[in-house]
Amino acid sequence: MKVLLISSNTATSPYPVYPLGLSMVAASVRKAGHEILLFDSMHAGSPEKELVSKITSADPDVAGISVRNIDNVNMMHEERYIDRVVEIVRCIRRHSRAKIVLGGPAFSILPERIMEATRADYGIVGEGETAFTELLEAGAGGDWPPAGTILRGEGWLDPAEIPSALYDEQLLAKYLSQGSVASVQTKRGCPLNCVYCSYPALEGAAIRARDPKRIVRDIEVLKEKHGASFLFFTDSVFNDDEGTYLEVLEEMRRRNVKINWSAFFKPSGITPEIVQLMVETGLQAAELGSDAACDATLRGQMKSFEWRDVLRTNDAFRDAGIALAHYFMFGGPGETRDTVLEGINNIRSLDCSAAFVFMGIRILPDTRLHDIARRENILPENHDLLEPVYYISPDVERDWLEKTLTASFKPLRHVLFPPDMLDDKLQLLHKLGHKGALWDLLRATPAPQRKSARNP
Repeated sequence: MKVLLISSNTATSPYPVYPLGLSMVAASVRKAGHEILLFDSMHAGSPEKELVSKITSADPDVAGISVRNIDNVNMMHEERYIDRVVEIVRCIRRHSRAKIVLGGPAFSILPERIMEATRADYGIVGEGETAFTELLEAGAGGDWPPAGTILRGEGWLDPAEIPSALYDEQLLAKYLSQGSVASVQTKRGCPLNCVYCSYPALEGAAIRARDPKRIVRDIEVLKEKHGASFLFFTDSVFNDDEGTYLEVLEEMRRRNVKINWSAFFKPSGITPEIVQLMVETGLQAAELGSDAACDATLRGQMKSFEWRDVLRTNDAFRDAGIALAHYFMFGGPGETRDTVLEGINNIRSLDCSAAFVFMGIRILPDTRLHDIARRENILPENHDLLEPVYYISPDVERDWLEKTLTASFKPLRHVLFPPDMLDDKLQLLHKLGHKGALWDLLRATPAPQRKSARNP
């Protein structure tokens, strides 16, 4: 069958992201013998016109649409993305008889609601590599399921079944030429219990690590075939407690594969020795999911670390000269006026790092935060979560929180609140070809009092 895979994502903050998940599905579909064509909404100058041209010239049997995000999870400047998916479905309907299949992480979070909004033919919840291929096989034999069917896998892929991405040479070149970075996934699954997070529902609670040899081969392909010079590991958390990330780094060192890279880290378990191994393989920047800025709110978010771990991790990366950014959310469970003020002081104390500060936490289904919000009557019963609702602790008034965060962080160059306040400038630098973590330009200078405050 001829299959047109469409990336619906147009979000560019903090930089355009190559559609890795869609490319991994493409690898499985092509392996099954189907013809693959790609359409990327991000780089379409006139998206509808170019999509119409692609549809009419390709005449696909099936159109698969990847839905990456529901919205931008930014309470201060909301952007919603499902309307774009609705437009894509309508465009396909007008110009093709292709079956339309939705998938991707955003679809998997709210499948029934997004199916209702888009009126697509089918949807796939969870990993698409096997489920989508099986749907195509059934359709090729004339055995399509009833329209409106949402397919759910019976289990998770074994690690060996998680494929290398089918990187599209022309498409990846467009991303790299505009300051984006290449991406590789080393594992799926997250055993952490963060109160707001949907990753365990999307990928399972057990880590499924890919073979380090295959991962490093992917990196070599990106370097040698595609000319990639900067890499992002897309795992929900790179430094898992089982240490599978260390096996990847050791394999990179063993094979003398070095590339500038970055990842998203949990601020615990990082030692100077581990950072040294990272540096040897090319680590240039680290993004830390610190999330809350004091012990009380870290407990409220059900984090597995304390504020002292955030400081130790910050220092380990700082001492190695690594560009570092923290992400914080104010207003979560357990937040009070006192914890807000404590958190602000803690963030100010961080040396040589940037910080992106969010207000409120987007409530998603199948999370503990969803249950808390229901108990506290923050989330009305049967509320349509396609429309974003943000949790703010009942012990903090929204207006006071916004004014306090604004007044506290506005004078600080290295702390961004709202977190997207410099997006336009960063995107311009990316378009000019600058790669990697441009927030390195925002890093704070050392806080002169922090060492004595921590070690009286």
